[in-house]
Amino acid sequence: MSTSDPASLFRLDGRTAFVSGGAGHLGSAMVRALAVHGARVIVNGRNESRLEAFQSALADEGLSIEIAAFDMMDFAAVRGFFGGVERLDILVNNSVTVEPGRIDSQTAEAFAIAYKSAVTAAFEAMRAAEPGLKRAVSAAGHASVINIATMYARVSPDPRIYGESGLNSPPAYGPAKAGLVQLTRHMAAHYGPEAIRVNAVLPGPFPSGSIQATKPQFAARLAEKTMLGRVGQPEEIAGAIVFLASDAARFVTGAEFCIDGGWTAW
Repeated sequence: MSTSDPASLFRLDGRTAFVSGGAGHLGSAMVRALAVHGARVIVNGRNESRLEAFQSALADEGLSIEIAAFDMMDFAAVRGFFGGVERLDILVNNSVTVEPGRIDSQTAEAFAIAYKSAVTAAFEAMRAAEPGLKRAVSAAGHASVINIATMYARVSPDPRIYGESGLNSPPAYGPAKAGLVQLTRHMAAHYGPEAIRVNAVLPGPFPSGSIQATKPQFAARLAEKTMLGRVGQPEEIAGAIVFLASDAARFVTGAEFCIDGGWTAW
């Protein structure tokens, strides 16, 4: 690791990254940032045609990615895939399956799926990827796991903001992601001696462009809740991802990074 050029600390040349849910609203920004910084990026999702469209769009930007279409809750597929990955420097557990619903309509099955997709799937991915992560440590000195949670792992959604928007954060979502944050700490402690770092990123309000266009009053209420008085743009999550993946974060593990415009700080 060279410190003569601080910018080089953030380069990911020669590193291999895997991002689940990588063609989505925030996942696509993570993938683009990792690729721009030199990583070989494998993008996972369940919808192969969506992955191919994303791959084509990035190719138009001069960026190359690989795609891997399978369900992260299919643990046999997860083990099979990671068993074929020789070296994995960066694992981003981003995918989640959540059933929309409010407290009076959320089912027990929805809780089970949310927990399986957010917590169990991340655990199985880490365990399956462990040999590749260890080989990355041998080559680069460290490896990085980044678990994508939510600010609602720390605080409750404010029902006054959501009202009758139909966009209420489902009651299964925050508790499942809180479980992922605790799993992050547990695995960071377990993998610390192996130089495999495990951290969590907790995004705040990042409504899609379509939501901002069709429900501007709702988007405005989200913005008012932050200290910065606005919602986040997808590319604003990229810095935390690149930092945690890079040599700049070699001494960072077991940490939570809230990217929420100050929402959870007051």
